[in-house]
Amino acid sequence: MKLDREIIERLATRLEGCELEARDTTKITDDHPDMDWDDAYAIQDEIKRRKLARGARIVGLKAGLTSHAKMKQMGVETPVFGFLADYFAVPDGGEVDSAKLIHPKVEPEIAFVTKAPLRGPGCHIGAVLAATDFVIPAIEIIDSRYRDFKFDLKSVVADNCSSSRFVVGGRMGDVAALDLRTLGVVLEKNGEPVAFGAGAAVLGHPAAAIAMLANMLGEKGEEIPAGTLILSGGITEAVAVQPGDAVTLRVQDLGSVSVRFA
Repeated sequence: MKLDREIIERLATRLEGCELEARDTTKITDDHPDMDWDDAYAIQDEIKRRKLARGARIVGLKAGLTSHAKMKQMGVETPVFGFLADYFAVPDGGEVDSAKLIHPKVEPEIAFVTKAPLRGPGCHIGAVLAATDFVIPAIEIIDSRYRDFKFDLKSVVADNCSSSRFVVGGRMGDVAALDLRTLGVVLEKNGEPVAFGAGAAVLGHPAAAIAMLANMLGEKGEEIPAGTLILSGGITEAVAVQPGDAVTLRVQDLGSVSVRFA
């Protein structure tokens, strides 16, 4: 690590303050160009610690920048991982208060719920599928705290990977009965299709993102517990939304999930 504890705490306070107050900031690597990956995840962990101390619960995990479309859109080459707090959850068909967000975008995703723990190293797609209770359609609402949605990879990791809100719904699917690679998705905004894709857009198979997360956590002596909800990453490019928009995700064989923006 390149940053001392005081700086890590100060940066976590800055980034979480931007999230809670819906204001943007310049990316933190502008001020700390030498920070490394350990620093980035340490800042994210400090943000998590702050939320837990205030009584929030961690209800899931997420993979980000896992599709080739998203990597190209954001100019990066490596997936990133973050956490989901309880107040991020929005009910299916529910409403998001746009005033509490800076510049939200939506992504269509496949969410996994585990029935057994997953631990790396050596976690692979087969292990993920064997440990999966079910998959379910999800819309993730991302909202980078960085000005104009411009960031580098270490800055976005520190910012909990632009986590903001998420919605799950539709039907629970048995992974043994589905080919997640060819599972088709259509994202609609205000009744018009705006993005199309299939599960293979996420690292060739959505379960590959879960395996990568388990392996990363394994390096730190941690695991993905049974019963964990995990967003496997955006299948298409992120789509910007504004107050008044209604978004629906339709997933082949798994139904649909929707959300509105007030």
